[in-house]
Amino acid sequence: MSVICYHNPRCGKSRQTLQLLKAQGIEPEIIEYLKTPPSAAELDDILQKLGMGPRDLMRKKEAQYKTNGLGDGSLDRQSLINALIAHPILIERPIVIANGKAAIGRPPEAVLAIL
Repeated sequence: MSVICYHNPRCGKSRQTLQLLKAQGIEPEIIEYLKTPPSAAELDDILQKLGMGPRDLMRKKEAQYKTNGLGDGSLDRQSLINALIAHPILIERPIVIANGKAAIGRPPEAVLAIL
């Protein structure tokens, strides 16, 4: 089984989720999304697998959310996706993809449902 983990090594939940995957005998492909943000197409695919809109995936307490006016309800889907790519710190983490599905590891055990 191919498993991808969009990971931030400085995030406790991300580290816990990665540890949980390894405890299940899974060695995921790790993408440090702050260094290598997903493309617009990849992010759109992730959002579809999560069943979320781009704003749902945003960390609204990050400074970039407010300074870029991302709470503006008139912004369209593509504008929000572009903001996530430009400011990957806004992406909620970690995201695990497996079996054609995706889950956010908050709590880490939430990813077990897609394995």
